[in-house]
Amino acid sequence: RSIYRLEKEESIPDGMCIDTEGKLWVACYDGGRVIRLDPETGKRLQTVKLPVDKTTSCCFGGKDYSEMYVTSASYGMDKEWLSRQPQAGGVFKVNNSFSFNFRGLFFSP
Repeated sequence: RSIYRLEKEESIPDGMCIDTEGKLWVACYDGGRVIRLDPETGKRLQTVKLPVDKTTSCCFGGKDYSEMYVTSASYGMDKEWLSRQPQAGGVFKVNNSFSFNFRGLFFSP
């Protein structure tokens, strides 16, 4: 089932993860952000904007899973685009804070 229709500026859904509250985090490729969705209500709860357009995936890590790591891509970007976004292709760490309160699930295969 579909739980959310992306806004135009959110672009294309890519990698995803679930937090301890059962909320879905979605990296928005060409959207420069990760959004937190409530799969029960279909509402967007939070948006974390990043300094790159091509966010590709997100996951939780750190000692108590209170850090989010977001990967990005640089594929298909020309020199001008890359000069405006020199961090494209990098990995970003988002710390848990007053604005973003989250904790990831521990997964053991």
